[in-house]
Amino acid sequence: MSTQPKPSSASVKTERVSHQDETQVADFLRAHPEFFERQTALVAGLRLPHLRGDGTTVSLIERQIEVLRERARELELRLKTLVENGRANDQLNARIHLLAKRLIRAREPGNRLAAVEASLREDFEAREFVVLMFRRDPALVALESRGLRFVDSADPALKSFASLLSSGRPRCGQVRDSNREYLFPHASVAIGSVALVPLGPGGELGLLAIGSPDADHFNPTMSTDYLARIGELVATALS
Repeated sequence: MSTQPKPSSASVKTERVSHQDETQVADFLRAHPEFFERQTALVAGLRLPHLRGDGTTVSLIERQIEVLRERARELELRLKTLVENGRANDQLNARIHLLAKRLIRAREPGNRLAAVEASLREDFEAREFVVLMFRRDPALVALESRGLRFVDSADPALKSFASLLSSGRPRCGQVRDSNREYLFPHASVAIGSVALVPLGPGGELGLLAIGSPDADHFNPTMSTDYLARIGELVATALS
């Protein structure tokens, strides 16, 4: 009967020590970056196995170059994202500026409502939107339409929006079918996502709802600062 030779205690000890000292070796190299400058022959002879996925080995220098290239690609992607976000923010600022100009030129309540609707439709390319007003302004009641509805703040259908209104902060994302049907009963397109913007402090004036057929257009992770500014302009114009 043949038996496998047992590893000597020295080899076991060496293997155990090598695992235990990995952290110490890494700490040492971080604390002494000049180590490899003194050990140039060691650097040239080091090989890192199985880093390419094909079983071949690469030198330490080649691996460092690969790491630097990966970091460069990550930085390039981050820079591209920052530039794209900056351009998108510039466009939003310009559209909000246009909305403000429209409202400044509008003197009568009906004209201000028309300015809000035109800006949402033309400047912000909103497919579906509605302004729910809790106060029946005599100057606007005659202009009630798909884009403007007067509702009682005690309407049971508004209970699901209570926390949103009390927070005074916009929210984005998908909504329940019942809420979607309440906000957009005559929508010309299927509503995939919605931006909800309380109007006035604590939503005391009403609610602006903007719908998009794209389920990801208004998502919970997006910034709502610009929506809040739009809400302030709309609330001021229609209050």
